[in-house]
Amino acid sequence: MTLAFQAPNSLHREHAALLVAYGQAQARCSRLLSAQAQRIQCLEAEVFKLRAAVIQRDTALAWAREDRAALEGAIPGLPRRVALARRVAQLMERVQNLMRERLAWQDRAAQARARPLDSAAEPPVPAAVIAAATLREKSVLCVGEDAMALMLTRKVVEMAGGRYLGHCGGESTDGDTLEASLVAADLVICQTGCVSHGAYWRVKDHCTRTGKQCVLVDKPEALTALGLARESAESPP
Repeated sequence: MTLAFQAPNSLHREHAALLVAYGQAQARCSRLLSAQAQRIQCLEAEVFKLRAAVIQRDTALAWAREDRAALEGAIPGLPRRVALARRVAQLMERVQNLMRERLAWQDRAAQARARPLDSAAEPPVPAAVIAAATLREKSVLCVGEDAMALMLTRKVVEMAGGRYLGHCGGESTDGDTLEASLVAADLVICQTGCVSHGAYWRVKDHCTRTGKQCVLVDKPEALTALGLARESAESPP
């Protein structure tokens, strides 16, 4: 009797526990379905906004293309002007870079001139010394990069009956070519303000070793010195 009475009670308790678990699972599934529905709704709203933004962007681009086409039609040569403006901007940047390089080069040249001369090196010869020497039938080497100064120097030397030799003395100077010009010259004028550091010391070293007359001057002084020398050469003996 007792066992038969306990069996139905145990089944009732298990059934009640299963109903509770089923209710909890059903509630959890309902919450998940509700959250998923809200997430889907948010994503659909976001997709709608993105589609509207794309349509707005495409419309703005189409209007911009139409405005640009109308502007190009109203202003003849506009594309070429735009290309020229870009080219000008590039050239301005290039000019600024060249100016910075030029300033740096001038600073190096100034530092080279400011260094004390070696005891064995000859001091720069003043212009008066050149004025005392004749240029007739003499080879005069002018080392510098100033095209105008070199042209005027050549004219002065040739008018005095001399033979003009020129060398740029730049950063990419060929040492052998400069040395050959130094050997062939009777008089060397080195424009210290417009030659590279290496060319400057190569000229000084050659003149010191050979005892050749070498003038280390700035650009204006070089032309003045040659002018005095020309007057000396053209004056009657």
